Amino acid sequence: MTIDRVVSLIPSATEIVCALGFEGALVGRSHECDFPPSVRRLPALTAPKFDPDGTSYEIDQRVKAILQEALAVYRVDADVLKALRPQVIVTQAQCEVCAVSVADVEAALADWLGERPRVVALEPRALADVWGDIQRVADALGVPENATALLRAIHGRIERIEADVRALPERPSVTCVEWLEPLMAAGNWMPELVAMAGGVNLFGGAGEHSPWLEWTDLAAADPDVILVLPCGYGIAQTRRELPALTGRPGWEALRAVREGRVYLADGNKYFNRPGPRLVESLEILAEVLHPGAVDYGHRGRGWQRAAD
Repeated sequence: MTIDRVVSLIPSATEIVCALGFEGALVGRSHECDFPPSVRRLPALTAPKFDPDGTSYEIDQRVKAILQEALAVYRVDADVLKALRPQVIVTQAQCEVCAVSVADVEAALADWLGERPRVVALEPRALADVWGDIQRVADALGVPENATALLRAIHGRIERIEADVRALPERPSVTCVEWLEPLMAAGNWMPELVAMAGGVNLFGGAGEHSPWLEWTDLAAADPDVILVLPCGYGIAQTRRELPALTGRPGWEALRAVREGRVYLADGNKYFNRPGPRLVESLEILAEVLHPGAVDYGHRGRGWQRAAD
């Protein structure tokens, strides 16, 4: 069966579908799907049930209030979804806070008449899961060979980056901040990326959920590098929210601050999306950990110095 009607309800999956050569088959997306930019022409089938504007603390409180009521964080437009008649729906089962969940999709399909679409739920925790998800999406689309080619290209780029940093003498310690208030470190695939980029990750375990982080623990670790990449934030929004971190007691005394090694990265475009652009995320990490030694052209667009 030819697959020509696909709905993706998570940005990383949209990027995967497009990288596999199926952008033309996409008929619907989530409200956050924005890459490649041409997908913005598609109808958005989801929306948050909370006001996404505000500080990191305010957003955290709004989401927690919804979850305490045992409610879904996002809504799916079931009527539009049915009208689009997708053959395949790609969603996620990793984090109910980050995007529409499998349960949300199943609720939207509760009274579906006729042949139900195939639901592919991605649940990446480590890099191997991300690569496996690319293969799963390709299998669902009927083009397993496309995943083979895409993954070969991805792994080739990763090997070149690792080779670039392997001979460098420094392996700086790194704290990756995934949320500002309350503080959260980056887990899942991030510790693996840090190691590949030639750094030593201090908080968060590979393949494990991102952990909450006590300020006293971060200060005691006194990392060489602090990389701030809040989930869903671009660089401009992160810079506006940065006082939640820089206002902490003892901030100015930290080694990374004294040496000008605090960086802001576009978490929304890169690190928070478990898809093909994790390769660009690795390049960004290599640039900030080894300034002047490697350069892939991401400065200013993918990352900035906090002091700039």
